[in-house]
Amino acid sequence: MLDNYNARLQSRKLQKFCGFLLTLFIGVMISNVAVAQHYTPSDQKPQFTRADTLRGTIAPQRAWWDVTFYDLHVEVHPQDSIIEGYNRISYRVMGTPRQMQIDLQQPLKIDRIVQDEKELSFQRVGESAAYFVNVPEGLSRDSIYTITVYYHGRPHIAEMPPWDGGFVWTKDSLGNKWIATAVQGIGASAWWPNKDHQSDEPDSMRMHFTVPKPMTAIGNGRLMDITQNEGTTTYTWYVNNPINNYGVALTAGNYVNFTDEYQGLKGELDLSYWVLEQDLKKAKKQFKQVKPMLECFEYWFGPYPFYEDGYKLVQAPYLGMEHQSAVAYGNKFEDGYMGTDLSGTGWGLKWDFIIIHESAHEWWGNSITTKDVADMWVHEGFANYAEALYTECLDGREAGAEYVRGVRHRILNDRPVIGEYGVNYEGSGDMYYKGGNVVQMIRQNMNDDSAFRALLHGLQKNFFHQTVTSQQIEDYIIAQSGIDLDDLFDQYLRETNVPVLKYYIKKNRLHFKWTNVFPHFDMPVKVRLTEDDWSLIKPVSDHWKAVKIDLESPEHFEVNKNYYIRTKRVEK
Repeated sequence: MLDNYNARLQSRKLQKFCGFLLTLFIGVMISNVAVAQHYTPSDQKPQFTRADTLRGTIAPQRAWWDVTFYDLHVEVHPQDSIIEGYNRISYRVMGTPRQMQIDLQQPLKIDRIVQDEKELSFQRVGESAAYFVNVPEGLSRDSIYTITVYYHGRPHIAEMPPWDGGFVWTKDSLGNKWIATAVQGIGASAWWPNKDHQSDEPDSMRMHFTVPKPMTAIGNGRLMDITQNEGTTTYTWYVNNPINNYGVALTAGNYVNFTDEYQGLKGELDLSYWVLEQDLKKAKKQFKQVKPMLECFEYWFGPYPFYEDGYKLVQAPYLGMEHQSAVAYGNKFEDGYMGTDLSGTGWGLKWDFIIIHESAHEWWGNSITTKDVADMWVHEGFANYAEALYTECLDGREAGAEYVRGVRHRILNDRPVIGEYGVNYEGSGDMYYKGGNVVQMIRQNMNDDSAFRALLHGLQKNFFHQTVTSQQIEDYIIAQSGIDLDDLFDQYLRETNVPVLKYYIKKNRLHFKWTNVFPHFDMPVKVRLTEDDWSLIKPVSDHWKAVKIDLESPEHFEVNKNYYIRTKRVEK
């Protein structure tokens, strides 16, 4: 966890300070002092409120109970942008019962809460989304109970989904009503009451969505029932696997459905596509990319994680989102990212970004989910690298490498990739592009694609359908690779400086050291020491090291460009 990093950092600070006193005493290397100011995390922390803590922390009101099942009922009224319904929450008592925290964001309101036919008292905490519920006395440890939360109101409207999320009320190209949810970041409590924290997923979930006729409502998992009411229709969907809250989705519109099957590693996988009727022809052509995508990702990551629930693409009125077993698609049935290539290499125009990236989240984000949003690089970094792997599946390894190198121009290095824990605060958007390059550097240092692929399979197998921390993922990678990668993780995930490899060549010897890094940084890197192959060297930040080179000309020396670093040749 972060404490491990802080301990390492404090040790480095102490050693750095001792070194500073020594350099001050002898009057040399004074210029390093200014640079050293950037090694420690910034003192300018964002200001957090009690509402942030209530949302992002497993406080006592959350710690004593574990969600086992959600049974969500939502009735949608597009004519006045209102929703109403209830959620039956089954939970297991894990500790000493006390007040229960249920989350529901304003302007939605909880009307009443019932358990065992008895109404429970509750109160909202300040202006937060948290409600504290007074649960009955005498709850037994390890027993399962069900509490029902009734609510209604106008949910927060998404201004620019999926980035600024919430509820979407719009119309399609033919003027038909079209609604959707997109709540990653803002949270599932923007439209339904739940325990809104990524660390606690239900074992399974049922959704009942009631919409006006002739709309069709799509949810996660499999369609179990359709009930015709007077003027409305209720669609019941069921998810047979654990699901993260922000991955639960409602989409409704003038939909038609077509299906297919994929013969995968675990047998037949059902493929289901829900699109607007007027876009059916375009969808049938574009969605042919799904099968090669699944084949590629099953090769690299292992079996698709939700065979029981099937795989779905659902056309949405926004770009896309990784809704589990119901991937939201809005990329206008064209390749690239809205017709552009994020990498600038040309490779990203050969496939549909939303199909590839959002589907990769079925493995990285939905099967493996981070407990805290601060660690979201595990979702986005591996999904970004999945784009490179898909490029590699289509056009070879160098094409994939060019793609991941190409996205570097989008890295900002504005703040650490890992955010602040316990306050629902993500790190830098660099979690995508820098995160993908972190995975690429792990692969380079392993220098064995079979072992690298086994590592990815191992992550999916060992953390299958689990919530994790970044530290767990880091520790597993270090243990399975047999390589000391903690400095790589610390520098690229918890710092903002890009390492600089300083070097000079003198008398057939390469002299090298790291700069612009924290003290005692010692990440390995590949360089060309001979004409025939790459060699792995391990520079340090404390002193110069040297190795023999055997090149026809010093100008033939190069650093492997698959490392996200900078180089500086100096004269000695």
